[in-house]
Amino acid sequence: MLRFLGRRVLLVLVTLAVASILIFAITNVLPGDVGRIILGPFAPQDAVERLNAELGADRPLAVRYAEWLAGVVRGDWGRSYAFDTAVLPLVAERLGRSLLLAGSGLAVLVPLAVAAGVAAARREGGLFDRVLSIVGLAVGALPEFVTGVFLILVFGIWLGWLPIQALPPEGAGPLTVAAHLVLPVGCLVLLLFAYLFRMTRASMIEALASDYTRTAVLKGLPQRTVIRRHVLRNALLPTITVIGAQIGWLVGGLVVVETLFKYPGIGSLIHFAATNKDIPLLVGCSLAITFVFALGNLAADLLYAALNPRVRHGRNAH
Repeated sequence: MLRFLGRRVLLVLVTLAVASILIFAITNVLPGDVGRIILGPFAPQDAVERLNAELGADRPLAVRYAEWLAGVVRGDWGRSYAFDTAVLPLVAERLGRSLLLAGSGLAVLVPLAVAAGVAAARREGGLFDRVLSIVGLAVGALPEFVTGVFLILVFGIWLGWLPIQALPPEGAGPLTVAAHLVLPVGCLVLLLFAYLFRMTRASMIEALASDYTRTAVLKGLPQRTVIRRHVLRNALLPTITVIGAQIGWLVGGLVVVETLFKYPGIGSLIHFAATNKDIPLLVGCSLAITFVFALGNLAADLLYAALNPRVRHGRNAH
């Protein structure tokens, strides 16, 4: 297991190194002059050129990348042009909020979708299976701004049960924080439920029809024991991989949800950085999201290996 862990950690480091090169190169070749964007369209050209020289925007890309990478290693991620503050604390604050939102969504989504998928697979073709499949597919097909607006109108405005803004006031207690997160978390769950539910259902149906399940049943084991020991353990393997891949998207792809519920997470921050060509901030946000994505996949790989000995011993490694 230690050997497997070492290989995966090395793969994560290589992934981060390659991603950092791509992120820095792509964000620094975006159209537009940094000095002109900061000073405005009517600023004199010599002032724009002086500012570009002060910011280092006129130096070769490889030199800027080497200096930026050395700064990242030291904990200096540069300075935001728009906020005139250090990038790392700003990204860390927004990332923490997005992790709270994404973690709350996963805490509700995973047990709900897995339980529904298991129940539907055990009743394949029945009324429960058909209703849940149709409803889940219909809700999952709706974009998040539609389900988000629906939740705000019904539960926030019409019924008045929940706050429509996700960010609680300063010094709010845990219950108040949880109440503010209910609607955006509900929006995420509705968005991703169908995908995870269908994955679990399909894996369960395949595991229920397998030879090892039939053998366990012929041995006379109780149905609950067969499900728990033999079926569920194998059926959850593809689902774990999907969850690991969803973590990165949940953290960095919540621009619509964060905008709709006025939640200052890293998704809205990266959108602001891109539209204002705040290169240091854009690179910092992208790197942080890549890091979370890599860690999410690493956690999924370790859990996958813990449940599947063939992966641990390298006989079926992907």
